Amino acid sequence: MSRIDRLFELVQILRRSRRAMTGREIAEALEVSLRTIYRDCASLQAMGVPVEGEAGVGYVMRRGYDLPPLAFTRDEAEAALAGLRMLGRTGDGALIGAAARAESKLVVARQVAGDAEDPRRLVSQAGAPDARMDVLRTVRTAVDKETRIDARYRDRNGRVTRRRLRPLCLIYYPDATVLAAWCELRQSFRHFRVDWFEEIVPTGESFADAGKTLREQWRTLEGWSPDYPGAIGHG
Repeated sequence: MSRIDRLFELVQILRRSRRAMTGREIAEALEVSLRTIYRDCASLQAMGVPVEGEAGVGYVMRRGYDLPPLAFTRDEAEAALAGLRMLGRTGDGALIGAAARAESKLVVARQVAGDAEDPRRLVSQAGAPDARMDVLRTVRTAVDKETRIDARYRDRNGRVTRRRLRPLCLIYYPDATVLAAWCELRQSFRHFRVDWFEEIVPTGESFADAGKTLREQWRTLEGWSPDYPGAIGHG
C-alpha cells in the first residue's frame, strides 16, 4: 500500500470509529508498524487534518471532516468519469455544464482519461433530445422549491392539454428526461417528457406540506426505493 493510500485509509478508519483509537489498533488494521502510525498521524496533523490525540494516548477524528475525492482507484475514477460524461445524453444543458465542471475538479481525470488524441474510453452522446433550457430551468426550480406549475403539454398523439402539476422529481432515462408529478386534472401520478412541454408557467403556490408524502407514495407505486442506486435527490 502506498503512503497516500495508507493516509487515506487512516482517515477513513478514524472517521468510522465512535471512540478514540490507540496507535496499536490502527497499526494492526493497516498492517504497519506502530512507529509508522505515529509518523502518519503527525503528518496529517501538520497538513491541517483534524486528527486529535498523540502517541501513547490515542487518536480521534473531529466530526464532520472528510477528504476530497483524491484517492480513487483507477477503476473508481473511470466509473466516475464515465458517469459524468453520460450526463451528456440527458439533453439537460445545465446538468451537462455542471458535469463538465465536476470532471475538471477530479485530480485523477488526466491519469485515467489517457491521451486526448488517442482515447481508450468513449461515451456515446446519443440519447435524449435537447429540451428547452427555459422549460428545464422552470421545472427544476419547481421540483426543488415544491411549487405548482401550469403546463401546456403535447402527448405522443399530438393532443394538447393544460395541466396544473405538483412536480415531484426528474428522471433521466437514456432516451428522455421525464418529470414525475401529481396531476391535479387527473388526480393521480403522471409522467411527462420534458421535451414535450410546450409551455411551463410557475404559479408560486407551494405544496411543501405534501411534497415528501407524495414522493414516498410515488416511489412505492413505481418501485423506486430511496436507497436504489439510481435514486438521486432530496425528499
